[in-house]
Amino acid sequence: MRRFFSPDQLHHAPAQELHNGNFTDYAEKPSRAQMILDAIGGAEEPDNSGEAPIRAVHDSGYLQFLQDAPAAWAAAGRPGDAIPYAFPVVGRRPLRLDRIDALMGRYAFDATTPITPQTWASAYGSAQSALAAAHAVLAGDRAAFALCRPPGHHAGADYFGGYCHLNVAAIAAQAARDAGHKRVAILDIDYHHGNGTQDIFWQRGDVFYASVHADPATDYPFYWGHTDEIGEGDGEGTTLNLPLPHGTRADAFRAAQATALDAIARFGATFLVVSFGADTWEGDPISQFALTTPDYAILARDIAGLGLPTAIVMEGGYAIDALGANVASFLSGF
Repeated sequence: MRRFFSPDQLHHAPAQELHNGNFTDYAEKPSRAQMILDAIGGAEEPDNSGEAPIRAVHDSGYLQFLQDAPAAWAAAGRPGDAIPYAFPVVGRRPLRLDRIDALMGRYAFDATTPITPQTWASAYGSAQSALAAAHAVLAGDRAAFALCRPPGHHAGADYFGGYCHLNVAAIAAQAARDAGHKRVAILDIDYHHGNGTQDIFWQRGDVFYASVHADPATDYPFYWGHTDEIGEGDGEGTTLNLPLPHGTRADAFRAAQATALDAIARFGATFLVVSFGADTWEGDPISQFALTTPDYAILARDIAGLGLPTAIVMEGGYAIDALGANVASFLSGF
């Protein structure tokens, strides 16, 4: 299986995040990627497919903001990484605001995701890795893996959060649509619900989104991922959420994934994107599931059994010492 990763993805390294009321070390560290690279034997550097495939998913004003925010933050005399602190509530009227503080809140939904001067280059490299994996599969490979870091599934068309700035799964899925696949599916098996991916395809009937994740009644991102969220308009019925409780082990997770795979098969997808997160592992520091390293190979074999051309994109996983082994198990099983 071909694997893709851009060296630019290592440069994004915020110092801290705001978590549960305290500033803590940033969990989505560059060493996550290095541990995975070491375990899987390295990766190819992706070709540069430009911004057009990213703009097919993300709002142009938002993309410009990601590029301009660090300089605007510094120009305002702010030290350190740019972190939002004021957010508009639902229903607040749209305003044209230029102050960086207002823009940060306009485009963010949490305070866990700082922007640094290197963020755009790393997020751009992450998107190019996802595109390279999608293109490899479109060219005939059965499957390909994109080591995406920063991850992507919490990023919406015009917002960031959850360590995510560009939605790599959505970008890969849209690339498959643009290449001629009329029905594309995304299977999200990260511990946290992929709210950004759901939002992007919420009203579309051509991309099916299925997510197995921690119950949002107890876990981030709280406001998305409940079972009654099924899409709207043309997208009604093309969103499937399968939340699970704390302590979930492999049998229950595998059964929920089987439900998702059956739904994807009924949808008639001809191309699959897998948002894979290893934060479902039993020792992950910010998650509460109980999967073991060998379990990932089993889950991957089940997904491969669907028989679809598949681009796998990396999402979460924060037990850094175990992360490489968990990813290697998943890829070997596939």
